[in-house]
Amino acid sequence: MKQVNLRILRVILPLLGLFLSLSAYAQQVAVKGHVKDALGEPVIGANVVVKGTSNGTITDIDGNFILNAPLNSTIEVSFIGYKAAEVQAAATLTITLQDDAELLDEVVVVGYGVVKKNDATGSVTAIKPDQLSKGITTNAQDMLAGKIAGVSVISDGGTPGGSSTIRIRGGSSLNASNDPLIVIDGLAMDNDGVKGMPNALSMVNPNDIETFTVLKDASATAIYGSRASNGVIIITTKKGAVGSKPKVSYNGNVSAGIIRSKLDVMNGDEYREYVTNLFGGEDKLPYALGTANTNWQDEIYRTAISHDHNLTISGGFKNMPYRVSLGYTDQNGIVKTSSFERFTASLNLSPTFFADHLKLNINAKGMYGKNRYADGGAIGSAATMDPTRPITDTGYDNFGGYWQWTTGSEFPSDNWPLTVNSLAPQNPVALLNQKNDRAKSQSYVGNVEVDYKFHFFPDMRIHANLGGDYSEGTQTTIISPYAYSNHYYGWNGATEEYKYNLSGNAYLQYTKDLGVHFVDVMVGAEQQHFHRTWRIYGQGADFETGVAKDAKDDRYGAHSSLVSYFGRINYTLLDKYLLTATVRRDGTSRFSDADGNRWGTFPSVALGWKLKEESFLKNVDLLSDLKLRLGWGMTGQQNISDKDFPYLPQYVGNKTGGYYMFGDEVVETSRPSAYNSTLKWEETTTWNAGIDFGFLNGRITGSLDYYFRETKDLLNEVKIAAGTNFNTMLLSNIGNLENKGFEFSITGKPIVSKDFTWDLTYNLTYNKNEITKLTGGSDAGYYVETGGISQGTGSTIQAHKVGEAASSFYVYQQVYENGKPIENLFVDRNGDGIINDSDRYIYKKPAADVLMGLTSKMIWKQWDFSFALRASFNNYVYNDVIANRANVSTSGMWSTSGFYSNRPLDAINLGFTGTGNYYMSDYFVQNASFLRCDNITLGYSFSDLLKNAAYKGIQGRVYATVQNPFVITKYDGLDPEISGGIDNNIYPRPTTFMLGVSLQF
Repeated sequence: MKQVNLRILRVILPLLGLFLSLSAYAQQVAVKGHVKDALGEPVIGANVVVKGTSNGTITDIDGNFILNAPLNSTIEVSFIGYKAAEVQAAATLTITLQDDAELLDEVVVVGYGVVKKNDATGSVTAIKPDQLSKGITTNAQDMLAGKIAGVSVISDGGTPGGSSTIRIRGGSSLNASNDPLIVIDGLAMDNDGVKGMPNALSMVNPNDIETFTVLKDASATAIYGSRASNGVIIITTKKGAVGSKPKVSYNGNVSAGIIRSKLDVMNGDEYREYVTNLFGGEDKLPYALGTANTNWQDEIYRTAISHDHNLTISGGFKNMPYRVSLGYTDQNGIVKTSSFERFTASLNLSPTFFADHLKLNINAKGMYGKNRYADGGAIGSAATMDPTRPITDTGYDNFGGYWQWTTGSEFPSDNWPLTVNSLAPQNPVALLNQKNDRAKSQSYVGNVEVDYKFHFFPDMRIHANLGGDYSEGTQTTIISPYAYSNHYYGWNGATEEYKYNLSGNAYLQYTKDLGVHFVDVMVGAEQQHFHRTWRIYGQGADFETGVAKDAKDDRYGAHSSLVSYFGRINYTLLDKYLLTATVRRDGTSRFSDADGNRWGTFPSVALGWKLKEESFLKNVDLLSDLKLRLGWGMTGQQNISDKDFPYLPQYVGNKTGGYYMFGDEVVETSRPSAYNSTLKWEETTTWNAGIDFGFLNGRITGSLDYYFRETKDLLNEVKIAAGTNFNTMLLSNIGNLENKGFEFSITGKPIVSKDFTWDLTYNLTYNKNEITKLTGGSDAGYYVETGGISQGTGSTIQAHKVGEAASSFYVYQQVYENGKPIENLFVDRNGDGIINDSDRYIYKKPAADVLMGLTSKMIWKQWDFSFALRASFNNYVYNDVIANRANVSTSGMWSTSGFYSNRPLDAINLGFTGTGNYYMSDYFVQNASFLRCDNITLGYSFSDLLKNAAYKGIQGRVYATVQNPFVITKYDGLDPEISGGIDNNIYPRPTTFMLGVSLQF
């Protein structure tokens, strides 16, 4: 009986399941829907999904969709730029999406205020750091590399905590600063760093940054006047939210960096074979080779383990948003003994009073950093040190046990005490271990912004900002008396620096909608004061007696001030026609007021036309945005390094030979320094024409800009006739310089579906730089030399010359035989039968013609995958590493000073004997175009971790990143990305593997 019942159940249960499924299917409905916007236009590619399920689709080109859904279910519709909508499932649906007001009112930060993104008339780019694909970002500038058209970021090699060279639309100056102005939360910073902190961006924790805004053309930057010739980077840090509950977040990672490539040199066995054959046999060697096989590069490099941690608490009371953050970075370098450690803290309070009429923004940031620097000479020594020698030797107690080259009566014997051979390569391991070079720095930045909207006149507001930054740093250098460089006496000394910047500004602003007119008028004033002080002190001591030797204590100070008055008017007609005009008048303490050179006036004007708002384009469905921009403006430049009073006759202490004997006492003298009373502002004039566009409801957006910049009265140091001033070099206004080019950027979402989205961002920059005037000489061959190299005494390889790019390579044209360069055989370009300086010519330049950046981010359910690429085309580098080591003859391998040195294999293949001025050949100027992958990241996001009835759970993400995984280039050196164009043993950029986690509690 039981068996019969089981058989019946086996038949009934499947039939019951089929019945239930048919019943469920009968309750499904085929939803035919249409999605449109508030103007009745179809929304293409909108995401349509049954709420709470994975069942979904997207709308077609007509805004239509078909979706099977349960009869009583809810349909969710969403798309970029619109508020999400929910409707109950039905056979036929028409869904209208409303514009997202927050996106329509999205603003970008500009000088002294904000403007709606759609109303901007200048060339302004704003980005938010992408938390999913930002890569490794020790310093703020790392987040900009390859992300913005017209912005070049070249890091200072792989030095831990190192700085970067940032250029916006090329350089506008020859000798004055080419760095952009950095503004952090409304406070204009001093770009100069102190010991242990290379620049202002080093003190900002990247995790605290909300947005970067880059002002590129003069119509946008002229409001900053004297400091804006090279563009402006505005950083806004994160804040709390009004009325929100406290949120705690943690971001941390651990990473391991390895060297990507090493210089290819001979190993010990190869070296012994080559040198023995070169001299014709072992018995003819000038000094016996060693028996070791030491890979000196392996001895100085390591796997560098680093970690980074950030903790944030944010929220807001009724009228008091707040945010507090703490950060810790511990970054080790791949060169042994190099490291960087940083502690950061920030506080932001944004209280409001009197029904939001009075708003305060209080920012405070602090940074404490510790660096240990590896001796940079170890990188070069590791490539040239004799590989047949051991690292240590018991007979070298005089050098702390490290094998070193010696000289004098001891050579080639090993008698004690040994004396250094100052011309020989030093033992790179000893260089690192016998020098303790550390820096400690601290920086404090704070400002208070007060914004008051008048109760009796709400269209008028007054805004004031008072702030300052204080930084100090001390670099202590202790060199062992056993060290090669300071043998017997050693060194114990320090360099102290401190600086502060005080800034205050206030402006009055009136804004009013007057029917079809909108007016925004602002006037204000600002004053900044910069002060810097240095002290250099220390001494050596007798190795045996401890008696002080060569003690020094030098002190310097400098200061400068800026006073400014500025104004701006924004006018909009019919929400289609835009006008922006600004003017700023700056006075600087660096120039003389006698000839009216102290003050400069910097105006600008820009026009915008929202073509999409015109009737002939308003109903074009494909086009979602189209705006034309045209701008003109002038900016100035007076930042001339540490020369704060170059127009004044001054007497300064002379530290090199400037002494006088009074009996037995040595007295330091003061001597007159060179000065130029006619110095005046560099002035840069910029024209900019641009177009902003958008398609498919904003799924594709982009911009195209053309610009022309001309800088007049360039500041540079030039040679002057002896006896005409108190030096042979004088800072002068020497000529004119042009930059012109175009920028293109586009962002798109090729795929937008329920489970998968794909974001692509691409930018391209073309820039041509040309000197158009030099006043220091009248003949066609006149040039200003620059770019020092290793070979020769005072040799330079670059020149500033009319008709050419700044810092172009100035070389001889190499003659080849069967594709191989012939040493010291150059083309007689002027045909006079003599090879001399007149035959040198301009050949290539270090700055790239074209820069590109590509970022891709894919998100599939909880997974994300992203990568970032950068490309540089037609940038050239002088390979000083090879040129300086090109002599592979007997005189190159064995110096008459008594030492062997290694050579790169590229130099061996070249086969030069080291005579003449072969190093001035264009052969060593090499194409350094490259494609670099900055980072590849894979991440997984999760939510509701540890969730229960009393706790909402933890949201977060885990991810893995590889930084700098590959570089594609034809350049023969270690790395093609060289700031300035001369490659001479830069600190290698590592390949780094990172694991990280982000948590929100």
